[in-house]
Amino acid sequence: MKTIICGAGLGGLVTALYELKAGNDVEVFEKDSRTGGRLRYRERDGHRIDEGPTIVLLPDMIKDILSELHLEKEIQLVRIDPLYPMHFKNGPSFLKWSDSFKQEQEIERHFPGESGGYKKYVREMNDSFLQGKQSFLDHSFADPKNFWTAGNVKTLLKLRAYQSVRKQSARYFRSTQLQEAFSLQSLYIGGSPSATPAMYSLVSYSEHAHGIWYVYGGYASLAEKLETAVRERGGTVHLNEGVEKVLTKEHSAYGVETETGAYYGDRVILNGDFPGAEKLLPEKKKRSYTPSSGCLLFYIGLNEKPACSYVHQFYMGGGLDSHMNAMFKNDTFADDPSFYVFHPGLIDDSLAPEGRFTLYVLVPVPDASKKTKDEYEEYADKIRENIYMQIDPDLKRKIIWEEQKTPFEAEQEGLFEGGSFGIAPTLLQSGVFRPQLKAAGWENVYAVGASVHPGGGVPIVMNGAKILNDILRREDNDAVAVKKDRTTGKI
Repeated sequence: MKTIICGAGLGGLVTALYELKAGNDVEVFEKDSRTGGRLRYRERDGHRIDEGPTIVLLPDMIKDILSELHLEKEIQLVRIDPLYPMHFKNGPSFLKWSDSFKQEQEIERHFPGESGGYKKYVREMNDSFLQGKQSFLDHSFADPKNFWTAGNVKTLLKLRAYQSVRKQSARYFRSTQLQEAFSLQSLYIGGSPSATPAMYSLVSYSEHAHGIWYVYGGYASLAEKLETAVRERGGTVHLNEGVEKVLTKEHSAYGVETETGAYYGDRVILNGDFPGAEKLLPEKKKRSYTPSSGCLLFYIGLNEKPACSYVHQFYMGGGLDSHMNAMFKNDTFADDPSFYVFHPGLIDDSLAPEGRFTLYVLVPVPDASKKTKDEYEEYADKIRENIYMQIDPDLKRKIIWEEQKTPFEAEQEGLFEGGSFGIAPTLLQSGVFRPQLKAAGWENVYAVGASVHPGGGVPIVMNGAKILNDILRREDNDAVAVKKDRTTGKI
C-alpha cells in the first residue's frame, strides 16, 4: 500500500509515522523548505524561539500518541505552575494555577466570595470534559449519523453548546475579570470567547485539570524529531516540492502532480488548512469558511534579562471585551489591546547565547481578509512602545534585534486568510459541521490538520492523525476481507 501525503505539517508527519508503522510505503510532499507547518522556529544571531504555538495542553494525549509511535523518549515536558498571571489594567495581577487549593486562595484574595464558583466549575467541568472528549474528540463524523446520536445530543446539551464560552463562564463567576480569566482560552484556537460554543470550555478547563507544560527546546523541536523518525523509518520527504493537484478518476485518487512530475499511490492525504488543500482536488462547488483570528507577532532578542517573572503572561489592556468587539465585530484594531508574552528563557537556556534572552509577544488582530499589509505595519508601529513599556519599562534599551509577523505573512505561508489557527471554532464549523478526516465524496482521499475535525491545537491535531489511523486500518482490514472472500468465492 502506497500513501501520499500532501503537506508535512504536524498532522501529516504523525499520519506518516502511523502509516509506516502499519507497513505502508509513504511519500510526503512539502512546498516549504522545512517541515512542521505552524511548528517552526524564528532564529537570529544564535537566538531561537517558537514562531507558532507555545502553550502545551493535554500532555497525556501527546505522550500517549508518541508512545504508540515509539517516540515517547524524544521530548522532555516541563510543567509550569502557576500557569500565568493576568495583568488587569487598574486591577489585580491575578495568578492562574492548576493547583486547586492555590487557585481558590488566589481567587479569594482578589475576588472575595468567588471561590465557591470555582469549586463548582471544577466539579461540573470534570465530568463534562470526560464526556466531551469521548463524544467529540475521539471520533470521526464522516458519516453524520455518528454525530447525531442520542448520547451525543445529550452531551451537547450538558455542555450547553448553544451558549458561548464567555456566557458559560458567567454561570460560575460574577466578576467580569474572572469571566475573562476562564474564557480567554478560546483564543488559543482562534475564536472569540463570545462566539465560540461552550463545548470549547473544555480548553479552559484543561489548564486546571492537566496543567500547562513546556517542550524543552521549543515546540518546533517536536516537528524536527517527527521528520527524523519518518526518514529513519523509510518514509520519503520531498521539501520545496508542493503538490499542484491530486490526480483523480471518478471518485478515486491515484496520485498527485508536482512541478517535477506525477507520483502514484493508493491513497492521498491532504495536510494543511483545508480551504486551501481542497483546491488540489478537481473543481467542484466549495463551501465558504470563516477563518480564525489573526496574530500580530513580535520576536525580540535581548542582551539582558527582561522584567518578566513568568514563562507565560497575559496583559489585559483596556479589557478583553472591548478588544474582542473591535476585532471580531468591527473588523478593526483595538486601541488598547490585550496581549500575550512568552519568555521561555526562564526555564530553557538552550534558546539563546549565554546572557541573552528571546521574547515572543502576540496581539490578536483581524484576519488578512480584513486588513492590508500596510495597515498591520502601521498598527504595529502605533502600539509597540506601549506594549514594551508594560512588559518592562527598560525593555527598549535591552533590545538587540526585533522582527514581526502579521497575518499577511501568515497568509503568504499558506494559512487560510492569515488566520493563525485554521478555520474558526464556530458552531457551524465544529463537530459534524467541520471538514472531516475522510474527504466527502472521495473513496480514498483524506485530510488531517487544524482545519479538520477534531480541530486545532497541537494535541488535538495529533489526535486527529490517530483517529485517521483508526479509519485507515479499518478500511484496510475490510479490503483484505473482501479480497479474501472473492478469492474463496464466498459472498
